[in-house]
Amino acid sequence: MFALRIAALVLATLSTGLIAGLFYGYANSVMLALGRSDDRTLVDVMQKINVVIINPWFMIAFMGTVGFTVLAALLHLGKDVRTTLIWIVIALVVNVIAFAVTAGMNVPLNDQLAAAGDPSQIVDLAAVRAQFESSWVRWNIVRALVHTLAFLVLIGALFVAGMQHGRSEAAGEPATGTLVAASGN
Repeated sequence: MFALRIAALVLATLSTGLIAGLFYGYANSVMLALGRSDDRTLVDVMQKINVVIINPWFMIAFMGTVGFTVLAALLHLGKDVRTTLIWIVIALVVNVIAFAVTAGMNVPLNDQLAAAGDPSQIVDLAAVRAQFESSWVRWNIVRALVHTLAFLVLIGALFVAGMQHGRSEAAGEPATGTLVAASGN
């Protein structure tokens, strides 16, 4: 059971770290570069990014920030791993907040940008950009920071899980819910 618990916790940590890093990358490179470009380039590139990012690799990681963390929490419901569960639940709450920022703020801005239409046909690109860019950048920074916090909490959960497992083994307690055979050394 320990291996399954740790595997779920590693998946939660990995997906959260990947998404935190992706949004960090946007904040520190993509949006800075687009901020230096003309209106048409920003609108055109962001419209294209918002289409291609919806792919299986992104969706597994993005949905995994909550899904894998829920799985890790469910696998840590036992009394013997309660301390780890507390860390996981905190990370879950933080990941749900970050997920809500994306769903409630960034996605509607992406949809608004898509609804503006083909950049070559938009009459006032500056207005479309103004309605999108500063808000999207601000909320991207928020979600990057919040996902990073969840990532750090999940790293803490991994540390605590390892400590709990080590203490259980040192005390000779069955750490996985099965009987531990005594070795004859």
